[in-house]
Amino acid sequence: MKVLAIVGMAGSGKSTVAEYFKNQNLPVLSFGDLIREEILKRGLEITPLTEPIVREEIRNKYGMDACVKLSLPWIQAKLMKNSFVIIDGIRSFSEYKSLKKEFGDKLVVLALFTSKHIRYKRLASRIIRPFKRDEAEARDYREIEKIELGGTIAIADFMIINDGIPEELFQKLETLLTILVTKVS
Repeated sequence: MKVLAIVGMAGSGKSTVAEYFKNQNLPVLSFGDLIREEILKRGLEITPLTEPIVREEIRNKYGMDACVKLSLPWIQAKLMKNSFVIIDGIRSFSEYKSLKKEFGDKLVVLALFTSKHIRYKRLASRIIRPFKRDEAEARDYREIEKIELGGTIAIADFMIINDGIPEELFQKLETLLTILVTKVS
């Protein structure tokens, strides 16, 4: 059993990686979806302005590891039936520490790295939740300074550089899965 947690800056390809794993019939939980569901429950529109506000309110209420606390029952239930569970988008270093405390050596962190100029191009061209350059840069600073995302990336077990086309990323993910399956067996 492994919990594979994906971490990376906005636009680094976390959702693409999560979709790849879904297509491999692995259970995927998106921490971002938890936040977006809460935004919609409040009757708000999902925008670059509402996401950080709601995310910070949830963290103020439940702690910096709120997404882990809120999703632990789901993760544990999926681990009963699956060799892998994928978590899309851990952010705070507190989330990492909570997952590590809960799952120990079963936790594997995959960091995605993409050059800033490529990330900003990707974010600007997204159909859902596009970001202008200044919005993307502000998000980078907020995530590094307020939630210590850099530490979560730095502590990763694996890093994939995702500056190319999706097919290149998928080849790297196939290699990673082979490594992880070999370690599980």
